[in-house]
Amino acid sequence: MVTFAHADAGTAEDEWLRAGADSLPELPLDDAELAGRTVVVLAAHPDDETLGAGGLISRLADLGAAIRVVLCSAGEASHPYSPTTAPGELATLRLREFEDAMAELGLGGRWTFLRLPDGQLGHHRSAICDALNAAVRDAAGGCPPSDVVLVAPFRADGHTDHDVAGSVAAQLAKEEGYGLLEYPIWYWLWADVADERWRRWVRSDLTAGGREAKSAALQAHRSQLEPLSGQPGDEALLQEGFVDHFRRSWETFAWTPPSGTNTAADAERVFDAIHLASSDPWDYSSSWYEKRKRTLTMAALPKPRYARGLELGCSTGVLSAELAQRCEQLLCVDASGQALASAEARLADIPGVTTAHMTVPTQWPDGRFDLIVISEVGYYLGAAELDAVLDKSVDSLLPGGTLAMCHWRRPISGWSLDGDSVHAAARGRLPWPSAAVYRERDFILETFIAAAPGSADARA
Repeated sequence: MVTFAHADAGTAEDEWLRAGADSLPELPLDDAELAGRTVVVLAAHPDDETLGAGGLISRLADLGAAIRVVLCSAGEASHPYSPTTAPGELATLRLREFEDAMAELGLGGRWTFLRLPDGQLGHHRSAICDALNAAVRDAAGGCPPSDVVLVAPFRADGHTDHDVAGSVAAQLAKEEGYGLLEYPIWYWLWADVADERWRRWVRSDLTAGGREAKSAALQAHRSQLEPLSGQPGDEALLQEGFVDHFRRSWETFAWTPPSGTNTAADAERVFDAIHLASSDPWDYSSSWYEKRKRTLTMAALPKPRYARGLELGCSTGVLSAELAQRCEQLLCVDASGQALASAEARLADIPGVTTAHMTVPTQWPDGRFDLIVISEVGYYLGAAELDAVLDKSVDSLLPGGTLAMCHWRRPISGWSLDGDSVHAAARGRLPWPSAAVYRERDFILETFIAAAPGSADARA
């Protein structure tokens, strides 16, 4: 559980910039595509929408997109110890500020207030879900689910109301097949640049008009930017250093495309940008978690030696170097040319290792293998692509060969699958039962042994 206080110094904006927060890939929706979408923006409190998505809202309004905003609470609990302003007074003030901000963003009158209690959204999940459904019906005009996008707080933002609102939107998007954009707010305060999640996100550049509109909308939320009075308990909630994160010329989102539309090609674009920004974005070389996971992966391989191995999604080649010690020949493939360049440099002096720039499953290596490793790559595929990768693995794995899979089990923001769903799909689609499974809180490691056709170990 993340704990923080609004007055914490947190991670400074220049740290995020040095780490490459301004180099994330662009949201893969141009103006024409955005104009044709139905967009519903969810905010837990007044100012969330402006901080996290004000520039995007202004852009959508200028494009004439069908857009609605749903506000859960009035944010009356922002100053619980105020000696001058009662919660009811603060609610009235913040709603007036919200109305002014909406007008600045071009959405005057196009919003709904749910009147839910600040700090208690966890007790009102159904009401939030119903309101989102109603807003989509009101704005969509019968458009297909794939043309609907929900914009909501990042579901792991660290503030309980943000997490609830984000998780409700994420569940609805998954069930209905909507696209989902999650905007982080408090994450920028408490998270460290070493946290890997932000590197998988996308950015949406603000237009010149969007920057002006967002700045004006932000200034409308005076009760959060300025002290209510000079007395203790009336301090400004949004500290100057924190607000710096929202004066950027872009906004950052975890993007989950409509169900079934995220592809391996999307992963190639995202990971090229990630590896351009950092030579070792997940600290493969230094992280104890990564070292330990590799050790367990190597220990799970049942044979001491393999004649010909295939590693899908080799990234910078850190695991590849260890796999090479167990293989006479090893082929390492990755969709990211940037990652593969790092892998080639790392593996250049190891005999028997070759690399190939491939986007699976549309591209697939020739020949057959007695070891195939699919590690931390399955959830970057669409469901149909994952099925195709599993089918091609079956065709490529020699009888008695090993298929090893290892995946992170936590939520994967911006992608429709997660580690558990990848492994569940494997168990349902592969013609062999699982040979061994190791599961802990953070990751799952599983092996399958290719049985000879017609053997007792092959499924009917």
